[in-house]
Amino acid sequence: MLAKAISSTDYNFPNQKAVYHGKVRDVYFFENKLAVIATDRISAFDHILPEAIPYKGQVLNKIAAYFLEATKEIVPNWVENVPHANVTVGKSCEPIRLEMVIRGYLTGHAWRTYKAGGRELCGITLPEGMKENQKFETPIITPAAKAEEGHDIDISKEDILKQGIVSEEIWNTLENYTKKLFTKGTEMAAEKGLILVDTKYEFGMFNGKVILIDEIHTPDSSRYFYADTFQENFEAGKTPKHLSKEFVREWLMENGFQGLEGQKMPEMNEDVVNMITDRYIELYEKVTGKTFEKQAIEDIEEKVIAVL
Repeated sequence: MLAKAISSTDYNFPNQKAVYHGKVRDVYFFENKLAVIATDRISAFDHILPEAIPYKGQVLNKIAAYFLEATKEIVPNWVENVPHANVTVGKSCEPIRLEMVIRGYLTGHAWRTYKAGGRELCGITLPEGMKENQKFETPIITPAAKAEEGHDIDISKEDILKQGIVSEEIWNTLENYTKKLFTKGTEMAAEKGLILVDTKYEFGMFNGKVILIDEIHTPDSSRYFYADTFQENFEAGKTPKHLSKEFVREWLMENGFQGLEGQKMPEMNEDVVNMITDRYIELYEKVTGKTFEKQAIEDIEEKVIAVL
């Protein structure tokens, strides 16, 4: 039997200025602050899937809170309060329209590009003779320009500066922060027997300074391998055991959907939904070392109004 899930929100809070409904999060704007509600919607290939996943929002919000707290001395972030497992309240920043993607291994989108014959990714030349899931000598940053709709677009540092998306000074800050966060995330993952394979960070401006926004190191933004079996699987040419949203993409591809025109989204039965819930909870418990405690969702509106 499926647990109740939050597929959408439509609140009207006191002093609310605006609301934005993203693929996964609903953002309520106030004077200089915002409240982000992590719903149980799930997206892949830039499409929202037809069924919400119970407790997925809580998993994402709690993992993000865990890592944002652990990294706030390294990089300033937007969070001020987490009043509910689905809700985070913080600073309202002007988003920088870039995703700072950093990759430690040749996998996912990078591997698909490489396999198709591409040897350049976001202005970075990739060496010949690499295998799927092979570790890069040093992590590479492959930014994506955020699109208003549809897929984000791979972009090089040179084009970012040429197009004036950010200044060179801000780019250097973004690059520095991205490397520091990835190093810290890698260390924290290793403590739990995991490899942080790749991830993305998003930043905004607040009072003239670069601030880390959104989530970090969650299964929606990151890919993890289990460290104990990685080398063995890699050498055997097998897919490493992993914890990420990649398994959702793989399920979609197995069922004939990659977000391309003319493709039909497959139906999601109860078993598929429960499987995804279980995998998200497994990731939470693995990356944090804590037991996942489900929190009632019926009181979200009351909690957010109270904290505001």
